[in-house]
Amino acid sequence: MEDEFNATYITLNGYVEVHKYSYVYFCIMFSAYTVIITSNSIIICLIWIHKNLHEPMYIFIAALLTNSVLYSTAIYPKMLVDVLSEKQIISYSACLFQFFIYYFLGGASEFLLLTAMSYDRYVSICKPLQYPTIMTTTNVSIFLLLAWFSSACHFAGLTILNAKTKLCNFSFKGVACNNVMYELHCVRSSVITLYGAVGLIYLVILPLLFIIFSYTKILIISYRSGREVRRKAAETCLPHLLVLISYSCLCIYDIIIARVESNFPKTARLIMTLQIVLYHPLFNPLIYGLKMKEISKHLKRLFCPARNI
Repeated sequence: MEDEFNATYITLNGYVEVHKYSYVYFCIMFSAYTVIITSNSIIICLIWIHKNLHEPMYIFIAALLTNSVLYSTAIYPKMLVDVLSEKQIISYSACLFQFFIYYFLGGASEFLLLTAMSYDRYVSICKPLQYPTIMTTTNVSIFLLLAWFSSACHFAGLTILNAKTKLCNFSFKGVACNNVMYELHCVRSSVITLYGAVGLIYLVILPLLFIIFSYTKILIISYRSGREVRRKAAETCLPHLLVLISYSCLCIYDIIIARVESNFPKTARLIMTLQIVLYHPLFNPLIYGLKMKEISKHLKRLFCPARNI
């Protein structure tokens, strides 16, 4: 049974086609992958090195960017191989592993980290005097552990359920193993559907409601307070909101479009695929690097040392 499982290969009928410009596409994609890894890693290292960035807000940012690095590493190497291959195939076991990483690091844990960041901003702006006693190192560690552990457990269980489901189809439209992988199943499993619905509630809907509550309270407090509070709220909350909106677009596409197997136009699918593999992993370091004042200062000192002399 195990040998049969490992010998099962899936064909990816995605958007990668082999022709005379394959090596050009390979270089473009490899450059994009290098920029993603480099940009995210630089900010992670800056947060690690500089003690003034050892605050909950920046620790959560570092965790978010770490997700982007690991997520991209799970997606790009296979895509780079596919660009130069005449036929894009992947073993079912590798497809399941990619599915797990895709939703664990690029999905639920990222959303839970954004929820923790919204709570951090809520305490900082709405309860500034209690901030040091609430956002302690221990509590921050608990938030990180919950974000990664709960999402890892959920999608490990979902991956095991998928592994036990009988396959009748051995190809799907896409460049990575995400929700579209359900097209391989002979019958849509009610257990998997229920399991996914439960995960949607406690990993997405409930955190989203908490995020809305947090930023509503921040908006009310900022409106009632002075200019300094409003400036602080705009400076620290705007980057989080931009990232959250960007990430929500991906969630809507993945949950609604792919899950219901809609006949989505190929061009629109390609645009969303590019957002998943290119735009979003680059968006996070760009927004936090430019909009977060302290991170921006360290980046300027790193790349423009002459101006700081």
